[in-house]
Amino acid sequence: MHRPTAPRLARILACAAVPVMLVATGCSDSDSGSKKKESGKPSAPATPSSAAPSVKAATFGKLPEVCKTLSEKTIDKLVPKAEKKEGKALPSSDTNDSASCFWSGLNDEDVKDLQFRTLTVSLKRFASDPTLGTGEKRAQDFVAKQTSVATTADGAKDAKTDKASGIGDEANVVGTTTKKDDNDHKNETVVARTANVVITVKYSGAGLQGAKTPDADALKNDAQDATKEVVTAVAAANK
Repeated sequence: MHRPTAPRLARILACAAVPVMLVATGCSDSDSGSKKKESGKPSAPATPSSAAPSVKAATFGKLPEVCKTLSEKTIDKLVPKAEKKEGKALPSSDTNDSASCFWSGLNDEDVKDLQFRTLTVSLKRFASDPTLGTGEKRAQDFVAKQTSVATTADGAKDAKTDKASGIGDEANVVGTTTKKDDNDHKNETVVARTANVVITVKYSGAGLQGAKTPDADALKNDAQDATKEVVTAVAAANK
């Protein structure tokens, strides 16, 4: 059997002394040649550990001018003798995300039947967010929250909640009674959703100085009609 020469034996012993983790770099001529050939190959692109989550874009990107969502004709009907027929915009940090408008009026044409009315229209828009969900899902959650709030707002009693059809994508109506200055106020609050926008319409009425208390069903019907008008205004603002 041929015995290796001294230089060849020294090389073999040197390789045996290399730590295991470095063996892959090779100490033989054949390994070295192989590595040189592979060094010219392009490296495979890195694969991301996880893809960024995506959600469906929200349908509506802006809100209409809240005080212009109802026509003058509607205001004349719901709030006779309105102090400001154009409404009073309530403070908001960003009117493209949330906005409210308020009307109030006292119909004093008949001193024996003084009727006081207030109307508030509030809008809340939800954008889609990868961590919070789609705008529509977020709006759905807010509908449930707003409906619950309406049952006890301003010390309300005798709350009655019903589903309403034909108003946006979903709608609830909450009827309550509140006491203010010894007068019974009937309140009808409609909480509706159209895509990613939630509309809250609160319509209240009271008969003052012994005048008759307004009919709850009449208030309810008027509040629902007003809400339908606001739904139309939201869609029109996004065309």
